[in-house]
Amino acid sequence: MKKLTQMKKLTQMKKLSQMKKLFLTSSFSSVAKLFEDFAGEPVKGKKLAFIPTASLVEKVRFYVDDDRKAFEKLGLIIEELEVSTATTEEIATTLERNDYIFISGGNTFYLMQELKKKGADKLLIEQINNGKLYIGTSAGSVIASPTVEFVSDMDETKKAPELTDYSGLHLVDFYFLPHYLNFPYEEASQKVVNDYSQRIDLRPISNNQVITVLGDEIKTLGKLKQGTKK
Repeated sequence: MKKLTQMKKLTQMKKLSQMKKLFLTSSFSSVAKLFEDFAGEPVKGKKLAFIPTASLVEKVRFYVDDDRKAFEKLGLIIEELEVSTATTEEIATTLERNDYIFISGGNTFYLMQELKKKGADKLLIEQINNGKLYIGTSAGSVIASPTVEFVSDMDETKKAPELTDYSGLHLVDFYFLPHYLNFPYEEASQKVVNDYSQRIDLRPISNNQVITVLGDEIKTLGKLKQGTKK
């Protein structure tokens, strides 16, 4: 009887470890206080693959530093991974040896272009589907959607001239819209809502909110705040 109980517990633990875990934000630094509770474990000392690739083509990049500092404050050990310059093998081993994966904000289309060029999109899907916790900020969250074309009013597609396929990682069946009604995206984000909300399962959130995915359970945490900075 005890052996059966232990086997059931082990089976439950295995299922939990393989459960999809996503922490999708517009701005990680703005909701960092909610992260450890979602992770379900002490995060101090955990290793994080930190991917800033999306920001490389942007003039404004302060949000990458803000997120990095927020992770450091939580006690995580950061290993930066630049997808555009790393080999596929380097990407695979870095994702494998870290406890969590984070992708920063920036240009969504450039990010998808670089991920697909290196086959990193498939590597990410494999790791996340096997239960590795994934954190995204802005573009890093948008790519979890089935496609990314719907954010073309917020990000410049011309920054990814080699991208011809706008499919996302399709980690979720909804479409993540960041910075809803936040500066400087008030008009652009509202336009996306007006254009797409009747056609797709659009989930707009502000910088002060996060969408969490734990298996089949999807929650939106935090309060919608308008007009705050990116």
